[in-house]
Amino acid sequence: RLLQEKSACVWEIPYSERTFISASTILAWAKRYEKGGRRLESLYPEVRRDRGRSRALDEETVTSLVELKKQLRGASVPVILREAKLRKILHTGIQVHPVTIYRLFRERGLMNRQDVAEDRRRFEAELPNDIWQSDCMHGPRVRVEGKSRKSYLFAFIDDMSRMIPHAAFYQNERVDTYVGALRIALAKRGLPRKLYVDNGPAFRSHLLGHATAALAIALIHSKPYQPQGRGKIERFFRTVRMQFLPTCSEEMTLEQLNGKLTKWLDEEYHATIHSSTHQTPVARYLKHAHLIREAPADLHDYFRIHVVRKVDRDRTVSLGGRLYEAPVCLIGKTITLLHHEDDPLRVEALYQGSSHGMLVPLDMNINCRIRRQSNRVCLMPAGSSPASGIPTASSPPAPSVPSSRSLAPDAAKYTGGKLFGEVSHEL
Repeated sequence: RLLQEKSACVWEIPYSERTFISASTILAWAKRYEKGGRRLESLYPEVRRDRGRSRALDEETVTSLVELKKQLRGASVPVILREAKLRKILHTGIQVHPVTIYRLFRERGLMNRQDVAEDRRRFEAELPNDIWQSDCMHGPRVRVEGKSRKSYLFAFIDDMSRMIPHAAFYQNERVDTYVGALRIALAKRGLPRKLYVDNGPAFRSHLLGHATAALAIALIHSKPYQPQGRGKIERFFRTVRMQFLPTCSEEMTLEQLNGKLTKWLDEEYHATIHSSTHQTPVARYLKHAHLIREAPADLHDYFRIHVVRKVDRDRTVSLGGRLYEAPVCLIGKTITLLHHEDDPLRVEALYQGSSHGMLVPLDMNINCRIRRQSNRVCLMPAGSSPASGIPTASSPPAPSVPSSRSLAPDAAKYTGGKLFGEVSHEL
């Protein structure tokens, strides 16, 4: 009767969809329990006698696979299987499941990640602005034009003092955004000797590398997936997450968020004694302020885009769909153009490291009234004498449009082709 009651019950069996136990199974368990001296261990599942040995692979094949795995320590199981077939360790007709190989390697301790011991040491710069660490952190959502947008925090930290030269939230993590943040940091706190950054795409560009090199800043990228060297900026981000972000709401705009961040940095972070330095970041930074390199007055121009162009025979170069006039001496030469993407009218020409001044956009109407000379040009309407002074390219005059009678005869007959010349170029 008891056996029938137990077999009629509904059971919850771990790792199984079955909900009942047959009477024969219960009876077999009872017999094993009595035979085992009424010990609970007698009901445990029996261990395979060949445990630890693969039934699908012979010992010679197992040994060869283990040796192959030791040679290719970082290779995955599918790669090992493919390589084993290429080396004739496994014959083509033999079907071995990857789980079998994985279990074999795991039992031999070959699937554990073998971390190579590296010489990592705690370090701290000797003086302020010796080393800056910089990185990007995903920030809270903010309101932009009535919509919820993600924000990103670009920040810089001085290694010696833990001062934050600049930190602000932005709407993206592009290279141009990071370059703008770096320019603000340099203008506020001077030039560091080293800039230690992540290996991400926001920190790798020709513009960033050229600008830092021109400012005598060593740009250093950390190894991929090894943030240990940037521990100070990572610790600052942790402080931001723990102390600053909990006080922010998603209803804030980007301007409100940055204003709140600036206030928190000035009133709390920079005014709090650091646990490692036992000084406030501001006091520690200003202690050696006389050794800080100031940013140059023309800092903005160090971040210009560099492009290479060849000057045509008509003294023009093309940039961004615009034509610019170059000096006569640069005809046929390959020059470097320096410009800001947001200011296409300020384009400087460099040839062999020397500046040839700012180029002016091509104005073909003015070129109709210019008499060509070897190295300089001037406005010469018909019947007038040469001007006493030649205007510079940086400040060209705004001549009135002459009538057809005042044009030189040759210019009046001109019907097509590219006109050249310039308002002025003093070489």
